[in-house]
Amino acid sequence: MENQQFYNANQLVADATNAERANFYKHTYGHVAGGVLIFVIIESLLLQIDPLVTFMLSLTQGYLWLALLGGFMGITWVAQKMAYGSLSKSKQYLGYLLYIIAEALIFVPMLYIALYYGGTFVIKQAAVVTGGLFVGLSAIVFLTKADFSVLRGALTIGFFLAIGLVIAGMLFGFDLGLWFSVGMCALAGGAILYNTHQLRYEFGTQQYIAAALSLFASLMLLFWYILRIFMSRD
Repeated sequence: MENQQFYNANQLVADATNAERANFYKHTYGHVAGGVLIFVIIESLLLQIDPLVTFMLSLTQGYLWLALLGGFMGITWVAQKMAYGSLSKSKQYLGYLLYIIAEALIFVPMLYIALYYGGTFVIKQAAVVTGGLFVGLSAIVFLTKADFSVLRGALTIGFFLAIGLVIAGMLFGFDLGLWFSVGMCALAGGAILYNTHQLRYEFGTQQYIAAALSLFASLMLLFWYILRIFMSRD
């Protein structure tokens, strides 16, 4: 039984039957939607804890923000190892939940400031635009059948440059500005295209939790920078 489960988990979606492929996509996007719902619930609870909000706001200054980003990247690595590397569904779910909690924590300062200055309207606007772009980009992949694997090199370089700019901005105290947010939205959009295309070629039919984590991460990155753009208008 264990060997059969191992085979099913490692049978690429590209090699599966149409029914198995459809089932994989249904589970993957269902888990992305579930992840968003859990994120909203957790975030709503965290924003009501004043000491936590104050503490998270204090971490947005200078080197402390770099430490927070480093911690977030470390948690992301652990969560991905759990979701990608384990055959245990419970460990995969735990990894996914860990990542959602990490996202909720790092979003606390951003959403608190957005609520303070713009209320829920600006957040709802950013959420609607993010959701629309996510659906549209996903549809492009499924409808065009284009090969978006060619984006891998550009995305890798882009993310390293982005991390370098963020670190430089924190160290030398300059604002990256609107155009950086626009560029990061383009980078997040490219990641959604790439991740959606690679669902068939990097994941087994039973790895829908890991696939959902991959898409959720790109979705939240897109939301982060779209929200920054909307906040910059005020």
